[in-house]
Parts: sequence; structure tokens; C-alpha cells
Amino acid sequence: MSQPTWRAVAARAASLLLRYPEEEVLAALPTVRAALAGLPAEVARPLREVVAHREAAAPVDLRTAYVEVFDFRRRCCLHLTYYTCGDTRRRGEALVDFAAAYKAAGLTVVDGELPDFLPAVLDLAAADDDGWRLLRENRVGLDLLVEALAREKSVYRQAVAAVREMLPPAQPGDIAAAARLARTGPPVEQVGLEPFGLVDTTGGRR
Repeated sequence: MSQPTWRAVAARAASLLLRYPEEEVLAALPTVRAALAGLPAEVARPLREVVAHREAAAPVDLRTAYVEVFDFRRRCCLHLTYYTCGDTRRRGEALVDFAAAYKAAGLTVVDGELPDFLPAVLDLAAADDDGWRLLRENRVGLDLLVEALAREKSVYRQAVAAVREMLPPAQPGDIAAAARLARTGPPVEQVGLEPFGLVDTTGGRR
């Protein structure tokens, strides 16, 4: 499997494994498990741990745990711009860049999600290089998310760690920024955010 192909497969697998475990998502687990066989070990191994966890647990327990981690733990946010912009006006500006990337690729974020929602960005990356650009530019957020999930002892840290394995190593500036944000938390300035709406290839014609 060529590198562009396996990276697309890995991105889609990680996207599914980081989504809310509704019935349709859980039904795809056998397909995800089969797809992991063609991925490099350093990417497949952590994703396989999440698959095994979801296959072994009761759906109701998976849903409860998912909500507790991602909805009730601010530092376990799946929206990438939260880590660098927090709830400030800058976040709205950052989201414009995400939204433009989907539009340029002919894709639309669905289910009312903001365009920086990690599973949606992974779906974009599977279809277009701009998704990988956004992931690289938000490496600090991914680093902080892995650390936060590790503190919660959440298996989902493995899915985010697999995504990081597909990105260039963190630069010294990224590491310093992550350390600073880890100490202080994201910026805070309470403002309303207009909803921008995981990826719809029909351009919204559904």
C-alpha cells in the first residue's frame, strides 16, 4: 500500500475511532480492524487498542465514558483551535481557515460540528492534503490532547497518538508552546461562536 493510500486509510480509521460510539460507528469496527492490517505497525498498534476496547465494552458504557471524557473535561476537547485560541475572538478567525479548506476540497462538515472537530479534520485529511496541513499546524493541540487523555487514563489517547505518528516531529517552538499552554490553559474570553455547519461530499445538497 503506497504512503498516500495508507495514510488516508489510517486517517479514516482514526476518525471513526474518535467519534461518538453510536450504533452506525460501532458497526464499522470489523471493517476498521481489517483495514489496520495494511498500516505501519507504529500507526496500526495504537488504533488496534481502541478497536479492541470498543469491541469488548457494552455500547452504553462506551457512550457514557465518551461523554464523560470529551464533553465534561475541557482539556480533552476534540476541537483543535480550542487549545491555541480558547473561547476568544481569535478562534472565530481560525475556524475560517478550517472552513475554507473544506470548501476548497468540495466537502462540507455535517452534523452541526465546527470545522476544527478532529474526526472531521481527519476525514478531510483522508481526501485532501489541506487536512494534513491543518493537523500539522495544530500539532500543539494534539500534543496537549494526548497528555490530557493520558491523565484520564482514556484509551482514546491511543487514537490521537496514532495521528501524531503520521505527522512530522514536533519542533522546539511547538514543544515550548505546548508546555506553556499546559501550564496556563487555553486563552479565555467568552464570546459567541456562529456554527459553521462529519464531512459531506455532496456540497450540502442532501
